[in-house]
Parts: sequence; structure tokens; C-alpha cells
Amino acid sequence: MSVYKVIELVGTSETSWEDAAKAAVERAGKSLKNLRIAEVNKLDMKVEDGKVAAFRVRVDLSFKYEG
Repeated sequence: MSVYKVIELVGTSETSWEDAAKAAVERAGKSLKNLRIAEVNKLDMKVEDGKVAAFRVRVDLSFKYEG
């Protein structure tokens, strides 16, 4: 039997939503073990002076509790 924790992360990138999602997961991977599933929940953009300044992604990320 396994138990998993799900957390919400927000990743940002000046180039793309894909890079924003990767940044969130890869950063979490530096401090969390046994990452399992990342689910993108929301995409949005930061707008400055009528132009896209950054891409933002909300990600639910699960990891396995170890005994």
C-alpha cells in the first residue's frame, strides 16, 4: 500500500508555458524525493505594457511518502 502527497506549485518562464512547468517540477525535484505525477491545472501570463512578460503554470505535483 502506498501513500502520496499532492502539492501545488507555480512555475514561471519568460519563454513558454512548457519551460515554466519544467522549472516548477525540476526545482521541486531538488528537495523532494519520489516525484510521481505532475498535472497542469492553469495557464496564465503576466502582461506588462500590453506585452507578455512571463508565462505562468500552476502544477499539482505528487510524491510518495516513504516509511
